[in-house]
Amino acid sequence: MIEVRKDLGFCPQHDLLFDDLTLSEHLFFYCMVKGIPQNINCEEIDRMLSAFNLQENYHTLSGSASGGVRRKLSIVLALMAGSKVVILDEPSSGMDPVSRRATWDILQHYKHNRTILLTTHYMDEADVLGDRVAIMVRGTLHCCGSSVFLKQIYGLTPFDPS
Repeated sequence: MIEVRKDLGFCPQHDLLFDDLTLSEHLFFYCMVKGIPQNINCEEIDRMLSAFNLQENYHTLSGSASGGVRRKLSIVLALMAGSKVVILDEPSSGMDPVSRRATWDILQHYKHNRTILLTTHYMDEADVLGDRVAIMVRGTLHCCGSSVFLKQIYGLTPFDPS
């Protein structure tokens, strides 16, 4: 189970954060859970907060942070410590368009050397982030392939007559 904790990162659709912990305390706690040595711990916390532009929220209680900051923290917790398999359930939901795009850029950077399973309702998000896209309708897999392949088969929009 210890190895699974080290290699798995999870960001649920609804943030599972402790309202009475600061952002840095969350990161410290999850570093401990993942078994990161304490001397590397602070470097990891600073690196991840910088990547998501959250340095100014270092001492902010998560319960008083904005929804976007809480969402970014949940994504950081999933990615930190070099998780090899990361599950992100609607990671950009509730974010403004600028934050959403910045998050996509960060996820593009962090997707190398790891497997990321991402669920989303945004086709542009799937297009930007997905190497392979699977579309489900009412719990049933309808198609799967690269974004280019799906566009060739189904057209560019749901209303495209071709």
